[in-house]
Amino acid sequence: MEAAANYIAGEWQASSQAAEDINPSNTGDVVGLFSRADAKAAERAIAAAKQAFPSWSRSGIQQRHDVLKKIGDEILGRKDELGRLLAREEGKTIGEAVGETVRAGQIFLFFAGEVLRIAGEKVASVRPGIDIEITREPLGVVGLITPWNFPIAIPAWKIAPALAYGNCVVFKPADLVPATAHALSQIIAGAGLPAGVFNLVMGRGSVVGETLLTHPDVAAISFTGSVATGIQIAAKCAAGMKKFQLEMGGKNPLVVVDDADLSVAVECAANGAFFSTGQRCTASSRLIVTDGIHDRFVQALTERMKKLVVDDALKPGTHIGPAVDESQFQQDLAYVDIGKKEGARLVAGGERLTRGTPGYYVAPTLFTEVRNDMRIAREEIFGPVAAVIRVRNYDEALAVANDTAFGLCAGICTTSLKHASHFKRNADAGMVMVNLPTAGVDYHVPFGGRKGSSYGPREQGRYAAEFYTTVKTSYTLP
Repeated sequence: MEAAANYIAGEWQASSQAAEDINPSNTGDVVGLFSRADAKAAERAIAAAKQAFPSWSRSGIQQRHDVLKKIGDEILGRKDELGRLLAREEGKTIGEAVGETVRAGQIFLFFAGEVLRIAGEKVASVRPGIDIEITREPLGVVGLITPWNFPIAIPAWKIAPALAYGNCVVFKPADLVPATAHALSQIIAGAGLPAGVFNLVMGRGSVVGETLLTHPDVAAISFTGSVATGIQIAAKCAAGMKKFQLEMGGKNPLVVVDDADLSVAVECAANGAFFSTGQRCTASSRLIVTDGIHDRFVQALTERMKKLVVDDALKPGTHIGPAVDESQFQQDLAYVDIGKKEGARLVAGGERLTRGTPGYYVAPTLFTEVRNDMRIAREEIFGPVAAVIRVRNYDEALAVANDTAFGLCAGICTTSLKHASHFKRNADAGMVMVNLPTAGVDYHVPFGGRKGSSYGPREQGRYAAEFYTTVKTSYTLP
């Protein structure tokens, strides 16, 4: 099997090392063989991006619009093919995978439009006769480091604005999901970009990522991944005076109060906690439920969980696919043991499942009698494991919801406008959902959180300009 190559300076370049990409739904299925770049390859990509930047940063807005639109149109036109590849590689169900692919296409089309709307300001000076212009300019070479759980959407929401605002890109996808990244890069490479504007370097973070972080010609880093890695990136970027943007973990609360519509609350919890195998930073891993509805909610959610089908991601009718790999699978089961040892009550799931193909299948898991100081309520599990925390009333629910090191997303299920309005104002999170799952956001609005979840400007929508551009103030005496 020939290894798929990296894309550097407008050419596909193989490397001496390669790694297999394994289907987590069927570990006997090799998705492909993909090159692993070394530090020298990453340096070549950075040099190519640096060389391309002067011309690309001053290119016409029509050229950039046309390129991004072409990319978006092709993604949408190939959504079923790309979605199937994503599901096979990452373990996301085919429906979710196609939906994510569509979102990636929409993101590129959105920023194709934003290119035509790049604006500045002209303001009066306090000194008569002097003109002031405030404009936005691109940063230069931008390193983009993306995670495995959204292999096409997260790369899209970093690559599209980076190119739209005139930056040049060195893209390092997660080592677990090179196939989707490679397919996306093929589309980008065929869209008419000048050589060096976009570069793909697949490989280990300790090699490729480290080169991006320490190279003096990289102006900025946008990273999505774990908190521990994010902290290391922040330190290295600060040492090199690089601009950086971090999207990290979540331990998101879904509050269910006595007046909630029970069926709505159950669907919000099931979707937010278990779909995508719980492998979402926006997953509802803490279900904070008031006394009056607690027992009915737990019973109804347990019954709903019995109807969730865990199986091969490509199989019709599957609701939940496998964990992404052996390491994540073992982490999920380890936290089940931790929860039991801490005194939480396991009411559903928590075991490995056997299916027709050898894969990393874990049953959706629900704990009750959880205290907010337990590890399963404090630490991000990143699997289909949810903890129910009983509280007396709304005020206690809000306090518990905010008692976390994270602050990405928070949800509430209620029919009370008073509670909904108060929660939206007082939840310590970057995003708030009312009667909706915590997981699931639009592509044209800002994405990001507070505390340990995020650092730096928001991603997506018009707010992406805050990271991918720098502001210049110009004075003119006519």
